[in-house]
Amino acid sequence: MRFLATASKGLEEVVAGELRALGLSVLDVAPGLVAFKGRMEDGWRACLWLRAGRRVLLPLGSFEAPDADALYEGAKALPWDEFLAADRTFAVEAAVRDSAFNHSGYVALRVKDAIADALRERRGARPDVDRRDPDVRIVVHIARTRADVSLDCSGGPLHKRGYRIKPVAAALNETLAAGILLLGGYDGTVPMADPFCGSGTLCIEAALMATRTAPGLLRAEPFGFERWPAFEPQAWRAIFKEAEGALRDAPAPILGSDVDGSAVAAASANAERAGMDRWIRLKRRDARDFSAPAGPAGLIAANPPYGDHAGAGEDLAGLYSAFGDALKRRCPGWRALLLTGDGTLAKAIGLRPKRKIPLFNGPMPVKLLEFEMYEGTRRGSGGGAGEAVERDARPE
Repeated sequence: MRFLATASKGLEEVVAGELRALGLSVLDVAPGLVAFKGRMEDGWRACLWLRAGRRVLLPLGSFEAPDADALYEGAKALPWDEFLAADRTFAVEAAVRDSAFNHSGYVALRVKDAIADALRERRGARPDVDRRDPDVRIVVHIARTRADVSLDCSGGPLHKRGYRIKPVAAALNETLAAGILLLGGYDGTVPMADPFCGSGTLCIEAALMATRTAPGLLRAEPFGFERWPAFEPQAWRAIFKEAEGALRDAPAPILGSDVDGSAVAAASANAERAGMDRWIRLKRRDARDFSAPAGPAGLIAANPPYGDHAGAGEDLAGLYSAFGDALKRRCPGWRALLLTGDGTLAKAIGLRPKRKIPLFNGPMPVKLLEFEMYEGTRRGSGGGAGEAVERDARPE
């Protein structure tokens, strides 16, 4: 079977790496999509384990749809009776790009009609529509004249882990947070710290990795495939039990801090809800006063405020400069991953990044900057990338 894992732009290779780590064969990596193959149970396993993936889809068919009639006929011909029964509900969501269709709602309506008519003709009855909580979610994507129709195995976005009970302003999406850590090579065996922890997403995702907790183990709602007529509970229980058997204690400390006491309280509540509170140490502290803990060097990962994202009205340039100074002077040997949507603020840190990775925080383009800290200036480097410099970063 062929599956599609959707991903935020910039995280496609991360998701491909996750799938390969699960022993699955990656077929193709394209913008926003990673195609892989496996048995039906492998699609279930991907839903359970993917950290940076957004959804897992099972393609049903692809056909030319230059107009509404072609869309209806193409959708009607798909094998709906294999996945839908009269006693199940369904919903259709659609997206269009560079197409003659200018309204995604109309596309969803035509496909819904095609499904209902097909099942009525083949079985004498049709399932009901439930837009809020359907048993089967159907995803339609039309690019120019090509329509792709898939079933949503995950049953909604995978970032909804279920632990964020106390949100804060401009909170980081869970899949993006996991993607940042995976881009940085984090595997839980070294200390991790977030000096701008907010609601604790980076710390919680780090703890899930460190303890080898599959994100799907936290999910309260069933996955989409669990409500399909052909679902096999016994096979799913075996996959779930296998994931539970992989759990371990966190090998290294995970530290979170924030100047906002209410954010620290939110992070604490969220960590407890995720069952990760025993592995995460949280405290109220200004990032300008941050210093790495004694012991082995590790990873700093943070989503500091940037303009419209958060922190409007603050002296953000001064904050970035002071935080950069803290990194240079008090975090020798550590690496830092900082997400920012403002290039001017990034330069205010006073460090030259080793890597700049373009990503998206929702619809907003951002960059993930990686820094390596050395004691003072790295001698003999000729000002190489990643150097902790005692001057402003050079213009790009």
